[in-house]
Amino acid sequence: MTTPQKRPTARVPGWVKALGATVVVLAVLFAGIRLSVLPGLKDLFGTETRDRSGPALLESIQDISRYDAASGNFQVVVDLEKDTKFLPDAVRGSRTLYVGAGTVDAYVDLGGLKEGDVRVDEDRTSAVLRLPRARLGTPALDVDRSYAVSKQRGLLDRLGDLFSDNPNSEQAVQKLAVRHIREAAEESELTARAEANTREMLRGLLRSLGFERVRITFAG
Repeated sequence: MTTPQKRPTARVPGWVKALGATVVVLAVLFAGIRLSVLPGLKDLFGTETRDRSGPALLESIQDISRYDAASGNFQVVVDLEKDTKFLPDAVRGSRTLYVGAGTVDAYVDLGGLKEGDVRVDEDRTSAVLRLPRARLGTPALDVDRSYAVSKQRGLLDRLGDLFSDNPNSEQAVQKLAVRHIREAAEESELTARAEANTREMLRGLLRSLGFERVRITFAG
């Protein structure tokens, strides 16, 4: 009988083992920091933020001739869902529930008045003004009062978040919030309130100047 000969076991160089162990340790630390599963790691590898921005530069100055007569506060709940064809949501997809809060101003532009839009009698006791209709300003999203309620992401999206920081992750829901706030302002009585406030302001101003009869209309 012949005894089978054992093949010599290949030895792994020490530097390969050390390199592999280092990679494993770094991977565990990185995952622990990103997933917050290991307490104290964020404090150990904490980052320090420094503001190295340059001074703000004044690019232009624009005269404003409008009267901001009313302002509305709005809040909207945005439910944005993104699906991928042929893949379940658990694998690829996202859904974000976002509460957006913002304001919209309504104003009357007094800078475009023509000569015939303001008529005063000879005794300066009666005045007739024809003003343009009130308009809505650009919605301003209040980031301090806006927040994400929940974020649901598929497996592939979560893996992608581990290795990248996306500063525009909430940009889509913020744009939707601004659009819905704008729509809500258009359906509200904000412009009507602005016209009423402008009428009362001008009546009080002209009466303090000695006018007894003041008529104000809106057109255009």
